[in-house]
Amino acid sequence: MMKLYSHSTNPLSHRCRIVLFEKGMDFEVIDVDMDNKPDELTTLSPYVDSPVLIERNLVLTDPNIINEYIDERFPHPQLMPPDPIMRARARLFLKDFENQLFIHMTDLEGADAAKKNKAIKNITEGLLQLVPILNKQPYLLYDEYSMLDVAMAPLLWRLDHYGIKLPSSAKPLMKYADSLFNRPLFDEAMTPAEKAMR
Repeated sequence: MMKLYSHSTNPLSHRCRIVLFEKGMDFEVIDVDMDNKPDELTTLSPYVDSPVLIERNLVLTDPNIINEYIDERFPHPQLMPPDPIMRARARLFLKDFENQLFIHMTDLEGADAAKKNKAIKNITEGLLQLVPILNKQPYLLYDEYSMLDVAMAPLLWRLDHYGIKLPSSAKPLMKYADSLFNRPLFDEAMTPAEKAMR
């Protein structure tokens, strides 16, 4: 059985939990206290951060790698496009999200107000770039829910928690966010601490 070491409020862990629940497979989620990490995690992962996926002798530590592995191992429903060109484009989008949006999330939790305000500005600007796409289609990869939507959902869920207020021009983005939150298994993939963020 797969084990996912997951921090209860970590958005990267949240992504992996979403994929596991979407697949409807047997797995175990182990909630990790980052101040008191279990010895076996310290032994298995050189990074000792979450998420960490373990299956037999395989140990994976990057959320995108974890999610693609799960998607290939359990192909229904498929979350990465089957076409190699579209799959490559999806990976490029994910890389852009990492560099333009998710990289700023660590500054949202700190006490440094200047860093937090800059992070809010950068994330807001990055999210607003998605509005023209979502004006034309229901999901980031056309009509199909995909790994891009999985990656975006934890950030959108945390907007209020982080104090990010989007302008009225972001209405298509908020409609899109609601469609992600209303997916049948989205609620099950959240921890009680994440549910309390909204």
